[in-house]
Amino acid sequence: KLAVLKTWSQATAKSARTWNTARQDQQPWTPYSFDWSTDHCSASPDQPLGFDFRLACHRHDFGYRNAKDLKVFTASKARLDKVFYFDLSAICDRQSSIVQPACDALALTYYTAVDQFGALSVDQASLDAATTMKAEAEAEAEAASPGGA
Repeated sequence: KLAVLKTWSQATAKSARTWNTARQDQQPWTPYSFDWSTDHCSASPDQPLGFDFRLACHRHDFGYRNAKDLKVFTASKARLDKVFYFDLSAICDRQSSIVQPACDALALTYYTAVDQFGALSVDQASLDAATTMKAEAEAEAEAASPGGA
């Protein structure tokens, strides 16, 4: 079980895909008694500014819950948090260049929350700053486009 958990909680695209495939078809993994439950991004928005962080939060929950169950949480926490940031960054990398800086700022905020506090609770000021950053970038892009203001 520990070996599978480690395989599924690495900061690589292959690890993320392998975990997600197993998440979508959990039946073969029943003998391992993994905890697949999630509250997604806990007390923070799951889709801040429309950036869908749910899958990253789910994999992070999976890592935390199963590492705790296996009594390896303390030794695994830093790695699991870095995997979370990897997943968030991958989501941001798929965004348009216009809004990517706002997404990256939120990803860093979410990562910092779990790294520092072990729980995901992002404050309103951080969300407001990212909202402003995104709106300004979109307005600048619109103004610079042909036919823009």
